[in-house]
This record gives sequence, structure tokens and C-alpha cells, in this order.
Amino acid sequence: MQTTQSQQLFERAKKTIPGGVNSPVRAFRAVGGNPLFMKSAKGAYLYDEDGNAFIELINSWGPMVLGHAHEVVEKAVREAITGSLSFGAPTRKEIEIAELIVSMVPSVEKVRLVNSGTEATMSAIRLARGYTGREKIIKFEGCYHGHGDSFLIAAGSGAITMGVPDSPGVTKGVANDTLTAPYNDLEAVRTLVEANSGNIAAIIIEPVAGNMGLVLPKEGFLAGLRAICDKAGIVLIFDEVMTGFRLAKGGVQEGFGVLQDMTTLGKIIGGGMPVGAYGGKREIMDFVSPAGPVYQAGTLSGNPVAVSAGLAMLHYLNNRPQTYEKLESLGNQLVNGLRESLRDLGLNYTINHIGSMYSLFFTKQEVIDFATAKTSDTALFGRYFQSMLRREIYLAPSQFESLFLSTALTDENVRTIIQAHHESLQEVLVKA
Repeated sequence: MQTTQSQQLFERAKKTIPGGVNSPVRAFRAVGGNPLFMKSAKGAYLYDEDGNAFIELINSWGPMVLGHAHEVVEKAVREAITGSLSFGAPTRKEIEIAELIVSMVPSVEKVRLVNSGTEATMSAIRLARGYTGREKIIKFEGCYHGHGDSFLIAAGSGAITMGVPDSPGVTKGVANDTLTAPYNDLEAVRTLVEANSGNIAAIIIEPVAGNMGLVLPKEGFLAGLRAICDKAGIVLIFDEVMTGFRLAKGGVQEGFGVLQDMTTLGKIIGGGMPVGAYGGKREIMDFVSPAGPVYQAGTLSGNPVAVSAGLAMLHYLNNRPQTYEKLESLGNQLVNGLRESLRDLGLNYTINHIGSMYSLFFTKQEVIDFATAKTSDTALFGRYFQSMLRREIYLAPSQFESLFLSTALTDENVRTIIQAHHESLQEVLVKA
């Protein structure tokens, strides 16, 4: 595999961009080697600057449910740009996408558009504090909600990969207002709520976690959080930046039957373009300016091109329930094949899987939280990643990330991934 162009671009990038990348996990530090620089993508494939083609399982970290450059989304973008790239003024399409989100997500009665998942979670926390008049929040170890100060306490994703889960620059005051509990541990949450009675504004959680690798909620965990919040007057926030419209058109709540007070959404509502949203109960959302006293603004919020792409994506998903059936089938086919390859090799492993998301952990423990995720053999994962890359399969460059499937994958693609997986496992075992 030729990587000359990527290597030269990385050396050039390091001169003007911190670490040579604009998001830490892209740096490949967790898996060794240097990052590849991408030039284009179509369907299930990424193409790098050296002309290599990869079947990929990241899909821009979730939103490319239909694969890259899907004709429906691409057509919407081409039409939108003829009308201008930005207005900084209201548009009809902002109303249309808000109405569509409200119609698809059972717990959302009003929604505010922003520019990213991080903006969505930051704004949701501020709103919860303004609505309740309280200051503290509870988050879960290993859950990542963007790079807002309140969330970089026992964070997941890149914070784990880079070895800095508590980032410098986060003040002690912010840290004091952020309480953390182990994922899937209701008793720990009850203890925190009792110890801080009347001071908890919100509990925020990835209802299906994807930033310590994929970790599923235990039966009754989400319902237990709902009960705790109801009793203590706490706002329950589901961060569905990864899972919203991916696992089901109504999000996690559709599959697990638990209605949150607020929901945060990310780039999937822009068809992969930079966009986000937060929404929820009418009485909470009416606290947002100009309807209420909690201030939040953005010139590019509701950007017409991003909203056009998102409308095309969401209409497609809303009108074609068979999309989720196909994603479920692909996920089962792939994960069953991976498990079959692993079964007789004597490796310690766990695979967590739901719908079109999965993670392979190199540990014998059941992965149910941050602590068990960290028992994974990350050095082995790095070797596995590089071996898969040489076989033109592009995985997330970190043990602590979920992988995402798209409907662009064919049965032949799935067989190719399984074969590459089998060969890679044999290779890393020989070198072990």
C-alpha cells in the first residue's frame, strides 16, 4: 500500500496544525503509524491521496447511514447552494426540519438548531441549569459529549486515546459542578443524587454509549434513571449525537421505551454536514431566548445548505423503514462472521453489538462500563488495526470507538471484511 502523499501531507500539516490534525483521534497515536489523508468517498469506500480505496466502517463517525455522497443528499446540497451558502436570517427549511424532527422523535416538542453536537450538549446543559435553577450535573465515566468544559471529566473517545481524560484548561469550579458515575450503575447515581439533594440540574448520558467503544445499557438502567430524575426534579438528557436516527428513526427511546426530557442530536440531521440540535419538552425549550431567559445564539445555526442535506436524509429515513431492517441484517451478518473467525483462535475478546453499531474489544471481560472497557489489550488492537488497514479495511483508529455500518455495504463487502478480519487475526497471533 503506497502512502507517500499522506506522509508528505502529514509532515506539512504539523507545521501549521497542532499535531497535524484537527481532531485528536485522527492522529493514529493509539494504533501506531501516521494518519492517511482522504481525498474523496463514495458509497462504502474511502479514497486517500495516494489512490488507495478502503471499505470503511466509520461513516464520518455515524451520520453516513446511507453511505457517502448518496444521490438524495447530494442532489439536495447542489440545489441549495444556488440560493446562497448562508443568510443569518430565518428560512422556511428551518421550520420544515424542526417539524420533521418533532414528528419523528417522541420526546421532542420543540427544537433549536445549532452547528455541532458539542454545541448541542453545551446548550442543553445551560438550559437545564437555567430551567431548574441548579448548578451541578451528573455524567457517566467514559461517555463523551463533546469538548465543552463540563464534559471533559472522565471523558471517553479521544480523551482516552490521548491519555488526558481530565483536560488542562478545565477549571476546578467547572469540575466541582460535574459529578461522575460508572455507566450502568444505578446505585452510584442514587448516592450522588442523595449527597447533592436539590443541587442536580441534569443527568446527561449516551443512552447507548459509543465513545468508550460500544457499550449497551443494562436492562432497566435507563428506566431507573428516568425514575430517579422524576423523583428529584432532575432534567434527563439523552445525548443521541451518535444514535439519533441511526438505531431507529425515533432514536434510542423508540427501542428502549424510555422518554427523556431533552435530546441532543448531531451531524446526521445535516446528512453529514456540520449541524446539531437540542430539543425536548415544550416548557423546558421555552426557556431558550428569545422566548425565555437562557441565552444561546449562532450566525450559522440553521445553515440552509446543511438543513437541506438533513431534510433529504431524514425524509429518506422516515419514509423507508426498510432502511433499518437492512442495517440490522448487515450488522447481524457481519458480527456473526467476526465471531465465527474468533471462536477457535484462543484470543480474549468481547463484541458488543446493536443494529448498525458494534465494537470488538480484546478482553475476556464483559464490557459494561468504562472500567471494563479499559481492560482491553490496546496494543493488540493497534496491530489488528494496521493489519486490517493493509487489507484495505478502514476502522476507527482507537479501541474506544464504536464502528458504524451503512446501507451502501454489499454482501460482498461484508464477506471481504470478514475475510480480512480472519487474516488479520492470524497475522497478529503469529507476531504475538
